[in-house]
Order: sequence, then C-alpha cells, then structure tokens
Amino acid sequence: MTITIRPGSTVLFTGDSITDCQRLDSEEGLGFGYPLRIAGEWGLRHPDRPVTWLNSGIAGDKVMDLEARWQKDVLDARPDVVSILVGVNDVGWHTYAPEGYVITADEYAAGYGRLLAPLAEAGVDLILIEPFLLPIPRVLEVVDSLVGIEGQKEWRADLDPKIQAVRALAREYNAHLLAADGLFAELAATTGPEHWAADGVHPTPAGHAALAAAWLRLVA
Repeated sequence: MTITIRPGSTVLFTGDSITDCQRLDSEEGLGFGYPLRIAGEWGLRHPDRPVTWLNSGIAGDKVMDLEARWQKDVLDARPDVVSILVGVNDVGWHTYAPEGYVITADEYAAGYGRLLAPLAEAGVDLILIEPFLLPIPRVLEVVDSLVGIEGQKEWRADLDPKIQAVRALAREYNAHLLAADGLFAELAATTGPEHWAADGVHPTPAGHAALAAAWLRLVA
C-alpha cells in the first residue's frame, strides 16, 4: 500500500543533518540531499501534480530537539505528508564521552511517539526512515582513538534497539517505513560502504539517490 500525494499537497521532511543537508544555503530551501532529489524526480514524473515541498531538518538534532521545535517547524505548516529521519545523533561517540548523556531506546521511542501522536490524530500520512550506520574502517580508528571505546561497534549496539523502536512506531501509528539500515547494508555488500556514506553516517550523492528512490517507491 502506498501514500497518494494529491495535487496541492504539502510534503514536509524533517530530521537531522542527513535531511538538512545545507538547506539554508539552497535556493529552494530543500538542501542538496534526498529531499531535493525526491522533489525533482516527482516534478519530472508528475508535472501536472504540483506539490509544496518543505524541509525543516537541522544538523545535530536528536528526538528531544525535534520535540522542542515541533509545533513551529512541523505542525504549524499543516502538512499532508511528513517524512522523519532522526536517531543517529541519539547514539554516537558523544554519548559515550564522560560528559555525554546516554539516551536509552525507551526514551528515544517515547519522545518519537510524542512527535507522531498529533500528526496521526490530524490524519497526516507518515513516512519513518530508519536511522542507519555503515561500518567505515578509518572512522572506527579515529573514534577509537578519541573516545577509547570500540567506535562504531558500540554505536551499532546502541542504534539497533532504536531502529527496532522506529519499526514498532511505524506499526503503531500506521506509518510507512523506509528500512534504510537494511537498504544500505544490502547495497554496501557489493560495493563497499564508502560508496554510500563516506563516514558511515552522511550519505554520498549515491546514498542520497538511493534514499530518494526508496522514498518514491512508497508514494503514488
């Protein structure tokens, strides 16, 4: 089952740096990543079905940061479709540093659920993109030296329960799930992970194209 985007709809992307992708420096305010690619491909395929595309992603955001600005940056826009990608900043080396605060999977899920509840109540169509992580050897080495832990191995142990939380929330709120972690793992099996995300987190142009193609398969 797909989401039907009707002429005149408003589609809003939100999340962290992967969605932000320098949106404030871009002419359309969509950034230079997968939201721009989605809007461009949609316009090419459906010139007779105009859509308003918005991007409110902010680099570095966690779920709690989205929650703090949710009314102004999401709900007040009265979108018809909301696409969310958030979670990699809820794990990562900074949460393991001495001053870091470890966000549990339960806290992440509870905060994420509070984002979804008013949208679901308003009948907004939801697309939840799993957070993802690709293992990059040189990044592992740098993180190990900085933090004194096993780098992305620790990230993975922290991220996996949060991916499961997103999957559960998609079922609970009847949202469409974009299984990005599995998507990139499958793609990386034949090419190597650097082709899709040079640092394991931020997609390359090919990685953004892969996200956009998967997203467009969820809509009609």
